Amino acid sequence: MRAGLLRRGGGGPVSEPRISVVIPTYNQAAYLREALASVLAQTMPDWEAVVVNNFSDDDTVEAVESLADPRVTLVNFANGGIIAASRNLGLAKARAEWTAFLDSDDKWRPEKLERCLAAADNALDVVGHGLVMFKGEREVRTILSGPGNKARYRSLLFGGSCMTPSAILIRTEFLKGLGGFSEDRAYITAEDYELWLKMAGAGARFAFIPDLLTDYRIHESSASNSIQLHRDSSLRVVEDHYRAMAGKRWADPIRWRRRIALIHYGAARKFLAAGDHRASRASTFKSLSLFPFTARAYANLLLCLLPLARS
Repeated sequence: MRAGLLRRGGGGPVSEPRISVVIPTYNQAAYLREALASVLAQTMPDWEAVVVNNFSDDDTVEAVESLADPRVTLVNFANGGIIAASRNLGLAKARAEWTAFLDSDDKWRPEKLERCLAAADNALDVVGHGLVMFKGEREVRTILSGPGNKARYRSLLFGGSCMTPSAILIRTEFLKGLGGFSEDRAYITAEDYELWLKMAGAGARFAFIPDLLTDYRIHESSASNSIQLHRDSSLRVVEDHYRAMAGKRWADPIRWRRRIALIHYGAARKFLAAGDHRASRASTFKSLSLFPFTARAYANLLLCLLPLARS
Protein backbone atom coordinates (compact mmCIF):
# COMPACT_ATOMS: atom_id res chain seq x y z
CA MET A 1 0.00 0.00 0.00
CA ARG A 2 1.31 3.45 -0.85
CA ALA A 3 0.16 6.99 -0.25
CA GLY A 4 0.34 9.70 -2.84
CA LEU A 5 -0.04 13.45 -2.72
CA LEU A 6 -2.18 15.16 -0.13
CA ARG A 7 -4.07 18.07 -1.61
CA ARG A 8 -6.32 20.61 0.06
CA GLY A 9 -8.92 22.93 -1.41
CA GLY A 10 -8.35 26.66 -1.51
CA GLY A 11 -7.02 28.26 1.68
CA GLY A 12 -5.85 26.54 4.85
CA PRO A 13 -7.41 23.84 7.03
CA VAL A 14 -10.26 24.39 9.46
CA SER A 15 -8.64 25.48 12.72
CA GLU A 16 -10.74 23.42 15.14
CA PRO A 17 -13.18 21.06 13.42
CA ARG A 18 -15.78 19.44 15.61
CA ILE A 19 -16.20 16.44 13.32
CA SER A 20 -13.80 14.72 10.91
CA VAL A 21 -15.48 13.14 7.89
CA VAL A 22 -13.68 10.23 6.20
CA ILE A 23 -14.72 9.33 2.64
CA PRO A 24 -12.98 6.37 0.94
CA THR A 25 -13.53 6.21 -2.80
CA TYR A 26 -12.58 4.40 -5.99
CA ASN A 27 -13.90 5.22 -9.46
CA GLN A 28 -17.18 6.68 -8.24
CA ALA A 29 -16.73 10.31 -9.26
CA ALA A 30 -20.39 10.91 -10.09
CA TYR A 31 -21.57 9.52 -6.76
CA LEU A 32 -18.71 11.25 -4.95
CA ARG A 33 -19.89 14.64 -6.18
CA GLU A 34 -23.28 13.95 -4.58
CA ALA A 35 -21.68 12.71 -1.38
CA LEU A 36 -19.49 15.80 -1.10
CA ALA A 37 -22.40 18.11 -1.92
CA SER A 38 -24.29 16.55 0.99
CA VAL A 39 -21.36 17.24 3.31
CA LEU A 40 -21.08 20.86 2.14
CA ALA A 41 -24.82 21.26 2.75
CA GLN A 42 -24.54 20.34 6.44
CA THR A 43 -26.20 22.72 8.88
CA MET A 44 -23.23 22.20 11.23
CA PRO A 45 -20.31 23.73 9.28
CA ASP A 46 -17.43 23.00 11.68
CA TRP A 47 -16.15 19.88 9.96
CA GLU A 48 -13.16 18.69 7.98
CA ALA A 49 -13.37 16.02 5.27
CA VAL A 50 -10.64 13.63 4.17
CA VAL A 51 -11.30 11.97 0.81
CA VAL A 52 -9.09 8.89 0.48
CA ASN A 53 -8.82 8.10 -3.21
CA ASN A 54 -7.59 4.66 -4.26
CA PHE A 55 -5.90 6.17 -7.35
CA SER A 56 -9.15 6.27 -9.33
CA ASP A 57 -8.80 6.57 -13.09
CA ASP A 58 -12.00 8.59 -13.54
CA ASP A 59 -12.37 12.31 -12.67
CA THR A 60 -12.38 11.78 -8.90
CA VAL A 61 -9.47 14.21 -8.36
CA GLU A 62 -11.24 16.93 -10.35
CA ALA A 63 -14.48 16.31 -8.44
CA VAL A 64 -12.70 17.07 -5.17
CA GLU A 65 -10.43 19.88 -6.31
CA SER A 66 -13.25 21.74 -8.09
CA LEU A 67 -14.82 22.40 -4.67
CA ALA A 68 -11.95 24.69 -3.66
CA ASP A 69 -13.07 24.30 -0.05
CA PRO A 70 -10.31 24.41 2.62
CA ARG A 71 -12.24 21.93 4.75
CA VAL A 72 -11.82 19.17 2.15
CA THR A 73 -8.55 17.27 1.78
CA LEU A 74 -7.72 14.74 -0.93
CA VAL A 75 -5.29 11.91 -0.24
CA ASN A 76 -4.31 9.51 -3.02
CA PHE A 77 -3.64 6.10 -1.50
CA ALA A 78 -3.32 2.61 -2.98
CA ASN A 79 -5.24 0.47 -0.53
CA GLY A 80 -4.55 -2.90 -2.16
CA GLY A 81 -8.26 -3.64 -2.42
CA ILE A 82 -8.84 -3.19 1.31
CA ILE A 83 -11.29 -0.37 2.02
CA ALA A 84 -10.47 -0.68 5.73
CA ALA A 85 -6.98 0.62 4.95
CA SER A 86 -8.46 3.73 3.33
CA ARG A 87 -10.75 4.33 6.29
CA ASN A 88 -7.86 3.89 8.70
CA LEU A 89 -5.69 6.36 6.80
CA GLY A 90 -8.49 8.91 6.98
CA LEU A 91 -8.90 8.16 10.68
CA ALA A 92 -5.18 8.72 11.26
CA LYS A 93 -5.56 12.22 9.78
CA ALA A 94 -8.71 13.02 11.76
CA ARG A 95 -8.22 15.99 14.10
CA ALA A 96 -11.71 16.38 15.54
CA GLU A 97 -13.17 14.85 18.68
CA TRP A 98 -15.66 12.88 16.59
CA THR A 99 -15.30 11.01 13.29
CA ALA A 100 -18.02 10.21 10.77
CA PHE A 101 -17.56 7.85 7.82
CA LEU A 102 -19.33 8.35 4.51
CA ASP A 103 -19.05 5.86 1.67
CA SER A 104 -18.68 7.74 -1.59
CA ASP A 105 -21.88 6.30 -3.08
CA ASP A 106 -23.99 7.38 -0.09
CA LYS A 107 -25.07 10.86 0.97
CA TRP A 108 -26.33 12.60 4.08
CA ARG A 109 -29.38 14.67 4.92
CA PRO A 110 -28.42 18.28 5.81
CA GLU A 111 -29.02 17.83 9.57
CA LYS A 112 -26.88 14.67 9.90
CA LEU A 113 -23.88 16.13 11.72
CA GLU A 114 -25.85 18.64 13.78
CA ARG A 115 -28.28 16.05 15.13
CA CYS A 116 -25.60 13.46 15.83
CA LEU A 117 -23.49 16.01 17.65
CA ALA A 118 -26.49 17.14 19.69
CA ALA A 119 -26.97 13.52 20.84
CA ALA A 120 -23.28 13.00 21.61
CA ASP A 121 -21.94 13.70 25.08
CA ASN A 122 -19.08 12.66 27.34
CA ALA A 123 -20.92 9.50 28.34
CA LEU A 124 -20.99 8.14 24.76
CA ASP A 125 -18.55 6.69 22.25
CA VAL A 126 -20.91 6.00 19.33
CA VAL A 127 -24.06 7.67 18.01
CA GLY A 128 -26.06 5.83 15.35
CA HIS A 129 -29.12 6.85 13.37
CA GLY A 130 -31.55 5.65 10.72
CA LEU A 131 -31.13 5.49 6.96
CA VAL A 132 -33.16 5.28 3.79
CA MET A 133 -32.14 2.61 1.26
CA PHE A 134 -32.30 3.42 -2.45
CA LYS A 135 -32.00 1.48 -5.70
CA GLY A 136 -31.25 4.13 -8.26
CA GLU A 137 -33.72 6.90 -7.44
CA ARG A 138 -36.30 4.54 -5.95
CA GLU A 139 -36.70 4.40 -2.18
CA VAL A 140 -36.74 0.76 -1.09
CA ARG A 141 -37.04 0.82 2.69
CA THR A 142 -36.05 2.64 5.86
CA ILE A 143 -33.89 1.13 8.57
CA LEU A 144 -33.32 2.33 12.12
CA SER A 145 -29.90 1.54 13.57
CA GLY A 146 -29.73 -0.18 16.94
CA PRO A 147 -31.47 -0.24 19.34
CA GLY A 148 -28.99 -0.28 22.20
CA ASN A 149 -29.66 -3.85 23.30
CA LYS A 150 -28.73 -5.06 19.80
CA ALA A 151 -25.38 -3.27 20.05
CA ARG A 152 -24.15 -5.43 22.93
CA TYR A 153 -21.38 -7.86 22.11
CA ARG A 154 -23.36 -11.08 22.38
CA SER A 155 -26.32 -9.60 20.51
CA LEU A 156 -24.06 -8.50 17.65
CA LEU A 157 -22.31 -11.85 17.54
CA PHE A 158 -25.44 -14.01 17.55
CA GLY A 159 -27.89 -11.56 15.97
CA GLY A 160 -25.82 -9.76 13.36
CA SER A 161 -24.98 -6.14 12.62
CA CYS A 162 -27.32 -3.31 13.59
CA MET A 163 -25.51 -0.31 12.08
CA THR A 164 -23.57 0.78 9.01
CA PRO A 165 -20.52 3.07 8.54
CA SER A 166 -22.36 5.91 6.77
CA ALA A 167 -24.87 6.17 9.63
CA ILE A 168 -22.72 6.52 12.75
CA LEU A 169 -20.57 9.03 14.61
CA ILE A 170 -17.64 7.65 16.64
CA ARG A 171 -15.40 9.25 19.25
CA THR A 172 -12.07 9.60 17.43
CA GLU A 173 -9.69 8.70 20.24
CA PHE A 174 -11.76 5.68 21.21
CA LEU A 175 -11.61 4.36 17.65
CA LYS A 176 -7.91 5.10 17.29
CA GLY A 177 -7.31 3.27 20.56
CA LEU A 178 -8.89 0.16 19.05
CA GLY A 179 -6.68 0.37 15.98
CA GLY A 180 -9.56 1.26 13.68
CA PHE A 181 -10.92 -1.23 11.16
CA SER A 182 -9.23 -4.61 10.76
CA GLU A 183 -7.27 -4.81 7.51
CA ASP A 184 -7.35 -8.62 7.50
CA ARG A 185 -8.20 -9.72 3.95
CA ALA A 186 -10.38 -12.47 5.36
CA TYR A 187 -12.78 -9.78 6.62
CA ILE A 188 -13.20 -7.86 3.33
CA THR A 189 -16.86 -6.71 2.99
CA ALA A 190 -17.50 -7.55 6.67
CA GLU A 191 -14.81 -5.34 8.23
CA ASP A 192 -17.45 -2.92 9.56
CA TYR A 193 -19.31 -5.74 11.34
CA GLU A 194 -16.02 -6.89 12.85
CA LEU A 195 -15.40 -3.35 14.12
CA TRP A 196 -18.82 -3.15 15.80
CA LEU A 197 -17.99 -6.38 17.63
CA LYS A 198 -14.60 -5.05 18.61
CA MET A 199 -16.12 -1.81 19.89
CA ALA A 200 -18.82 -3.59 21.87
CA GLY A 201 -16.24 -5.96 23.33
CA ALA A 202 -14.19 -2.96 24.45
CA GLY A 203 -17.16 -1.52 26.30
CA ALA A 204 -18.26 1.13 23.81
CA ARG A 205 -21.18 3.26 24.96
CA PHE A 206 -23.79 3.44 22.19
CA ALA A 207 -26.79 5.68 21.62
CA PHE A 208 -29.22 5.58 18.69
CA ILE A 209 -31.52 8.32 17.47
CA PRO A 210 -34.56 7.65 15.23
CA ASP A 211 -33.72 10.33 12.65
CA LEU A 212 -33.31 9.18 9.02
CA LEU A 213 -30.11 11.01 8.11
CA THR A 214 -28.38 8.88 5.46
CA ASP A 215 -29.40 7.95 1.92
CA TYR A 216 -27.84 4.52 1.44
CA ARG A 217 -27.39 3.32 -2.12
CA ILE A 218 -27.91 -0.38 -2.86
CA HIS A 219 -25.92 -2.01 -5.64
CA GLU A 220 -27.36 -5.47 -6.14
CA SER A 221 -24.48 -7.62 -7.34
CA SER A 222 -25.44 -10.44 -9.68
CA ALA A 223 -21.96 -11.91 -9.44
CA SER A 224 -21.90 -15.14 -7.44
CA ASN A 225 -18.28 -14.56 -6.41
CA SER A 226 -19.28 -11.30 -4.66
CA ILE A 227 -22.04 -13.08 -2.76
CA GLN A 228 -19.64 -15.84 -1.79
CA LEU A 229 -17.02 -13.32 -0.66
CA HIS A 230 -19.42 -11.58 1.70
CA ARG A 231 -20.75 -14.91 3.02
CA ASP A 232 -17.25 -16.22 3.71
CA SER A 233 -16.03 -13.01 5.32
CA SER A 234 -19.09 -12.86 7.58
CA LEU A 235 -18.56 -16.48 8.56
CA ARG A 236 -14.92 -15.77 9.37
CA VAL A 237 -15.81 -12.79 11.58
CA VAL A 238 -18.37 -14.80 13.55
CA GLU A 239 -16.14 -17.85 13.86
CA ASP A 240 -13.10 -15.83 15.01
CA HIS A 241 -15.06 -13.89 17.62
CA TYR A 242 -16.94 -16.91 18.87
CA ARG A 243 -13.72 -18.87 19.24
CA ALA A 244 -12.13 -16.04 21.25
CA MET A 245 -15.21 -15.25 23.38
CA ALA A 246 -14.75 -15.93 27.07
CA GLY A 247 -17.49 -17.05 29.44
CA LYS A 248 -19.51 -19.12 26.98
CA ARG A 249 -22.93 -20.22 28.20
CA TRP A 250 -24.59 -23.60 27.81
CA ALA A 251 -26.87 -22.45 24.96
CA ASP A 252 -24.15 -20.62 23.01
CA PRO A 253 -23.24 -23.56 20.72
CA ILE A 254 -26.88 -23.65 19.57
CA ARG A 255 -26.99 -19.88 19.08
CA TRP A 256 -23.71 -20.07 17.15
CA ARG A 257 -25.04 -22.79 14.82
CA ARG A 258 -28.18 -20.73 14.22
CA ARG A 259 -26.10 -17.64 13.43
CA ILE A 260 -23.89 -19.54 10.96
CA ALA A 261 -26.99 -21.11 9.41
CA LEU A 262 -28.57 -17.69 8.89
CA ILE A 263 -25.47 -16.41 7.13
CA HIS A 264 -25.71 -19.34 4.71
CA TYR A 265 -29.44 -18.71 4.31
CA GLY A 266 -28.82 -15.04 3.53
CA ALA A 267 -26.32 -16.04 0.85
CA ALA A 268 -28.79 -18.59 -0.52
CA ARG A 269 -31.40 -15.88 -1.04
CA LYS A 270 -28.91 -13.66 -2.85
CA PHE A 271 -27.75 -16.55 -5.06
CA LEU A 272 -31.37 -17.25 -5.94
CA ALA A 273 -32.01 -13.59 -6.81
CA ALA A 274 -28.91 -13.67 -9.02
CA GLY A 275 -30.21 -16.74 -10.85
CA ASP A 276 -27.55 -19.09 -9.49
CA HIS A 277 -29.88 -21.89 -8.41
CA ARG A 278 -27.09 -24.39 -7.89
CA ALA A 279 -25.24 -22.18 -5.41
CA SER A 280 -28.55 -21.29 -3.75
CA ARG A 281 -29.38 -24.96 -3.23
CA ALA A 282 -25.93 -25.65 -1.77
CA SER A 283 -26.17 -22.75 0.68
CA THR A 284 -29.73 -23.65 1.65
CA PHE A 285 -28.80 -27.26 2.35
CA LYS A 286 -25.84 -26.07 4.41
CA SER A 287 -28.09 -23.73 6.39
CA LEU A 288 -30.62 -26.46 7.13
CA SER A 289 -27.94 -28.97 8.07
CA LEU A 290 -26.68 -26.57 10.72
CA PHE A 291 -30.05 -25.41 12.04
CA PRO A 292 -33.14 -27.13 10.58
CA PHE A 293 -35.66 -24.87 12.33
CA THR A 294 -35.68 -21.89 9.96
CA ALA A 295 -38.96 -22.05 8.02
CA ARG A 296 -37.79 -19.43 5.53
CA ALA A 297 -34.95 -21.70 4.45
CA TYR A 298 -37.41 -24.41 3.39
CA ALA A 299 -39.31 -21.88 1.29
CA ASN A 300 -36.06 -20.85 -0.37
CA LEU A 301 -35.21 -24.51 -1.00
CA LEU A 302 -38.48 -25.04 -2.84
CA LEU A 303 -37.84 -22.02 -5.03
CA CYS A 304 -34.35 -23.09 -6.02
CA LEU A 305 -35.52 -26.67 -6.70
CA LEU A 306 -38.21 -25.56 -9.16
CA PRO A 307 -35.84 -25.41 -12.16
CA LEU A 308 -34.93 -29.06 -11.57
CA ALA A 309 -38.60 -30.06 -11.44
CA ARG A 310 -39.25 -28.31 -14.75
CA SER A 311 -36.31 -29.88 -16.57
